[in-house]
Amino acid sequence: MEQRLSLVTLGVSDLARARAFYEALGWTTGAEPGDDVVFFQTSCMIVALWDRAKLAEDSCVTDGGGWGGVALAYNVRSPAEADAVIEEARAAGGTIAREPAETFWGGYSGVFVDPDGHPWEVAHNPHWTVTEDGAVRLA
Repeated sequence: MEQRLSLVTLGVSDLARARAFYEALGWTTGAEPGDDVVFFQTSCMIVALWDRAKLAEDSCVTDGGGWGGVALAYNVRSPAEADAVIEEARAAGGTIAREPAETFWGGYSGVFVDPDGHPWEVAHNPHWTVTEDGAVRLA
């Protein structure tokens, strides 16, 4: 198995609401309004939105209804960019769980939570490189 991740699917309770939230962040999709899965192409992978119960069934897991132990991250090139992304999430209707600030590990980050409870850390890590196409490199 190659060391890579191709797709992240977020289980959502209301597909139209979730789609509207991500579109309000500026994400675009080719999905039709009635499609039961919404795919967003990111720079190096795909993010999908799908009904939470259907995702649990397809993944052969029991959905306990709580947080799934996964946090998503969006790395940026500067603290100012982190601030701007958090403000975009706030304007789109996201909950700001942690306002952006300096971190114990020497970076800068904040956290927003989408309408279905998926946390996204927005982080500037001065030890990593974010390339022009948005890929993140460990150095």
